[in-house]
Amino acid sequence: MNLTMDTKLVVPEDVLIQDMQDESVLLNLDNSCYYGLDKTGTQMWRALSGSESVQQAYDDLLARFDVEADVLRRDLFGLIKKLMDNGLLKVSDA
Repeated sequence: MNLTMDTKLVVPEDVLIQDMQDESVLLNLDNSCYYGLDKTGTQMWRALSGSESVQQAYDDLLARFDVEADVLRRDLFGLIKKLMDNGLLKVSDA
């Protein structure tokens, strides 16, 4: 799948998330696997799952955190790939 900054990502219906202080635990009901996100991953997850596009999430994260733009882009797309590979995010049909 070719992701761009304009791609909208959504959380599949069979994914549950529980915030635990600064971290999160995700459960994919489809494969019965749990996944953990640290503080940074949780912030990225929240930005991605609440945004209209990867660009909007990226802009939000770049404004909130002291990080180099290219490092954020690399890390964000790396996380997106892992989340999609594990069925925790998907490209919106809309």
